[in-house]
Amino acid sequence: MVNYAEGVWEMRLPVILDIALGLIFIYLILSLLASEIQELIATILQWRAVHLKKSIEIFLAGDVKNSEAKDIIDMVNKIYSNPLIKSINQEAKGILSQLPRKFTWFMGDITSKIGRTINKSQVNHKTFNQDKSAPSYIQSDTFATSLLEELQLPQIIHSLTEVRLEKFKNQRLQELQTILTRSLRQIQETELPKYIAQDIKDDLATLTSEYTEIVEDFKKYKFDIDTSVSQMQDSLDKYINNFHANIENENPILIETWKRLQALQKHIFPSVEEAIIIGGLKPNMNEIVQLLDTSNTVVEEIQITLKDKNSQSHKTIKELIDTLPDGMKRNIANIAKRAQYKAKSTEEGIEILRREIENSFDSSMQRAGGVYKRNAKGVAILIGILLAFGANADTFHIIDRLSKDTVLREAIVYKAVQTIDQQSDPANLKNIDTKEILEEISLPIGWTNENLEDQIGWNPTKINGVPIISLLTMLSGWIVSGVAIAMGAPFWFDLLSKVMNVRNAGGKSTKSARNRDAD
Repeated sequence: MVNYAEGVWEMRLPVILDIALGLIFIYLILSLLASEIQELIATILQWRAVHLKKSIEIFLAGDVKNSEAKDIIDMVNKIYSNPLIKSINQEAKGILSQLPRKFTWFMGDITSKIGRTINKSQVNHKTFNQDKSAPSYIQSDTFATSLLEELQLPQIIHSLTEVRLEKFKNQRLQELQTILTRSLRQIQETELPKYIAQDIKDDLATLTSEYTEIVEDFKKYKFDIDTSVSQMQDSLDKYINNFHANIENENPILIETWKRLQALQKHIFPSVEEAIIIGGLKPNMNEIVQLLDTSNTVVEEIQITLKDKNSQSHKTIKELIDTLPDGMKRNIANIAKRAQYKAKSTEEGIEILRREIENSFDSSMQRAGGVYKRNAKGVAILIGILLAFGANADTFHIIDRLSKDTVLREAIVYKAVQTIDQQSDPANLKNIDTKEILEEISLPIGWTNENLEDQIGWNPTKINGVPIISLLTMLSGWIVSGVAIAMGAPFWFDLLSKVMNVRNAGGKSTKSARNRDAD
């Protein structure tokens, strides 16, 4: 009995494997068709580009809710208008070349309007602003560079430095004025010539003019902060030297004033670098982070220093900060906080901030990629079910036909073996000619009268003349086929190869067993 059962199993095993191969091969063909359909729809509707832009909006806003805000959308549109981003999106030239693209643009506009209507979105804007298309992939370094250009952090830092350099100038001149006022009052009480007092005033006016010119040159980007402070130091040196030259007969008042000026010079300019640090003339990343919060002390410092709200520096900083959406300020501030602990200078801080933005962008895009794959899988299931319905690919009917029709089963298995042998690159299944396969083999699918008669007649149970059970079985078969098709061609090709290996190994084992029995 055991030997008989084993013999029956050995006889049935090849048939079961052939049925499995035939079913898997049909799934493979339909999966390839579904993949082409989904890729065509994704291209026409620009799903990847739309999803990427939406993901960037969420990344900058910090959450999905705030990503619909107009200021976030406007900021993303500015980033997309950056030449670095626009250069990624290459478009064909010529009327004939642009016709397919114009069709996709038209379909994209229609679906975008339908989507806004269904979602009842209050934001009325085109997906890609004034452009008809956008890149479907942006590298993190390209995005970080474009974002920093739109954030205009160098301009914000320069404007903040302008404010502090102006404050630095006024404080130094005020300290000089305090020392000289006392000296001039003492000079008036003595019999020193009046021209000495006038020379002191004239030299101070010259110094004030030079300091003002140095600040203006810095504002016009003629010199950096190191050069500007060095020029201030040189001007003060020259002033003190001129003052020393006016001392006559070792006048104690002038000598005392000269010593005070020298002490002040050492206090203000122990070195150019120390003067910059003491004056806070190179804002660090912590201050830039605080600057993004308009209620912070750094902003209050600017407002107090710039009493004239119409001044260019005040306007520049206010405009740059006000253009940033609130949600984006918080998100960028969180990224900048991570950079501030690693930075030793402003320049290094911006570079570290760039890398932090790149890392955060990569992480965000990985999550967005997962969301896109889940959405794509849902669409694939829907397309698979529709394709199964359109092709009448009923899994249960296919299994029934393959188990009964030996000729059909062997023909499909032969074509499956041939397809695997001809497939040199398993990673690229697009070279499988599905049209040729469908023309060569009459697969147990379709809406032909012969297939329908065999399919509906599978279960003769009818209610009022209608084959209800058969129809329910057919519907279930479509759903099973749709889910199977959504698994994707690579999955079925890999499974087909594995089952083929099992079949071939089983065939060799059967032959060996028969040879042993014959011996």
